[in-house]
Amino acid sequence: MAFMKTDSVKGDSTVYELSSEVKRYTLRDVGFMEKKNGSFTFARPLDPTAPVKQAIKLKITVAKDLSGFTMSVTTANGLQPVDIFKRQDSAEKVEQFNFIVADLIERKVIQKKV
Repeated sequence: MAFMKTDSVKGDSTVYELSSEVKRYTLRDVGFMEKKNGSFTFARPLDPTAPVKQAIKLKITVAKDLSGFTMSVTTANGLQPVDIFKRQDSAEKVEQFNFIVADLIERKVIQKKV
């Protein structure tokens, strides 16, 4: 998997980067799971009314050496990217996305690219 220094989700003009202050234990504290290869994954549903296995998700993967990451909003199975900013029925999903991202920024996991 190719990790990048900066990334954004489909349809969003905001570009994010890993915070220079990110720590491994902070990733675990906010809900990232460490995989066997050492990378960290985070997946949260964006639809509060849909069953978890059917909800559109925010997925973030961080490299094991904290040098890069990937970020996307995907279908429930994680295979197709979804543009929640263009869809008519996505106001709640965008609000949930912004809430999760604000928490990750506050916890110094990611930051907006200036």
